[in-house]
Amino acid sequence: MHLARITALACGLACAAAAQPLNVHQALLDAVRDADVTAATRLLDEGASPNARNRLGDTPLNTAARRGQVALVQLLLGHGADVDQPNLARVTPLMSAAFGGHAEVVRLLLAHHADRAAVDRVHKTALVYAAGNGNADTLRALLDAGDDPNQHDPEGATPLMWAAAYGKLDNLALLLARGADAKARDGRGMSALAIAREQKEDAAARVLVEAGATQ
Repeated sequence: MHLARITALACGLACAAAAQPLNVHQALLDAVRDADVTAATRLLDEGASPNARNRLGDTPLNTAARRGQVALVQLLLGHGADVDQPNLARVTPLMSAAFGGHAEVVRLLLAHHADRAAVDRVHKTALVYAAGNGNADTLRALLDAGDDPNQHDPEGATPLMWAAAYGKLDNLALLLARGADAKARDGRGMSALAIAREQKEDAAARVLVEAGATQ
């Protein structure tokens, strides 16, 4: 009889736990991770916070921006998501979208007044991410919004140097067309051309030489 009571109690606890609703905030993070717009809409309507954060500090908006999920970005912004909430590495949704080359998301975030001047833990801006990791369309969106093609980090690195380091030829051409200084040098005294050659990005080096760059 005693064993039967213990078994019944254990079953009761398990059943009660199963009946508990999922944490709606975590469920929203999961829905965005799974690109499930329908579930995300329902959870937001049920009170899930658009600014919930996972263990890395990412909000649903940061995750959606990183993955280029336009519909989810629109949904979250419409429900009051903080456009500038960074993760633990201080990466904002705008930086995430720029890194991934998601130009439509970049434009959406800019339309909601995302902070273009924000920097992450290693002093990178969205423009730097677009120049070194994104594509010309994301880069153009940020330049059109007013970003300076000659902005530099505390070590003197410019977007042109980042584009050169990663061999982003379209980005190099766009930056040069927008007035990037091919002769600028970083804190080590290295130019974009020197960096391209250091990284063995020969095509990038040729573009820079044609633009009048010197090592």
